[in-house]
Amino acid sequence: MPKKRVLIIDDDPRNIFALTATLKAKSFDCLSCLSAREALEILKTDAVIDFILIDMMMPEMDGYEAIPRIKNLPNRENTPIFSVTAQAMVGDREKCLRAGATDYIAKPIDVDRLFQLLSAS
Repeated sequence: MPKKRVLIIDDDPRNIFALTATLKAKSFDCLSCLSAREALEILKTDAVIDFILIDMMMPEMDGYEAIPRIKNLPNRENTPIFSVTAQAMVGDREKCLRAGATDYIAKPIDVDRLFQLLSAS
C-alpha cells in the first residue's frame, strides 16, 4: 500500500519540522511549504496530496482565505484539509469549518487526535 502524502502549510519551520518527524514516524510521506501562496502553486499541479494540514494564522494569506481557494482548485475540492491553530477559543473550530476545513486541531497538537483525524478521512 502506498504511503499517504500530507502537505504541511505553516510559516514556522519548527512546526513543520515537528509535524514532519511525527508523521514520518507513522509512515506518512510529507511535503511542506512556508506560505499559502506557495501551497496553492503546489496544489495546482498533479502532485498526489492525500491530506492538508494548514496553519490558520500566517502572514500575507491566512488559512481562512487559503482554504476556500484550495477547495476551488480543480482536483482539490475533496482533499481533506485540517486546520491547525493556536487559536483555541470558543467558536474557532466553527470558524475553521465555515472556511471549508474538514476538521480542526489545536496547538500544541495532540498526536493521538491528529492520527485519529487522518485515519478517519
